[in-house]
Amino acid sequence: QVQLVESGGGSVQAGGSLRLSCTASGYIASAYCMAWFHQAPGKEREGVVVDCSGGARAYCADSVLEGRFTVSLHNKNHTLFLQMSRLRPEDTGMYYCAIDNGQNSCLSTRYNTWGQGTQVTVSS
Repeated sequence: QVQLVESGGGSVQAGGSLRLSCTASGYIASAYCMAWFHQAPGKEREGVVVDCSGGARAYCADSVLEGRFTVSLHNKNHTLFLQMSRLRPEDTGMYYCAIDNGQNSCLSTRYNTWGQGTQVTVSS
């Protein structure tokens, strides 16, 4: 069984930065993918970015494509980071970490193991 623990959320003003982290523990397969999902208030959970132990990535959200968010995976300690810059009020919500064995999907339905989430609040 795998456990995920997220940290790093908080409240910032628009334009600010935050760094989220997610550490996996327990039995972790040699090939795995970890992902960040964003759930805005009243909306469904949506993929942000996926990073895999083999190097594959999936860029799911515009925030990543725009270069405001960057991801890094530290395989040695199974920790996934999300560096969030130039934050906007629409980035507000819960950020969840998920893990799967080797598929870099942006779909929340593909993941069975989730962290408890960390809250990000961006004020204008």
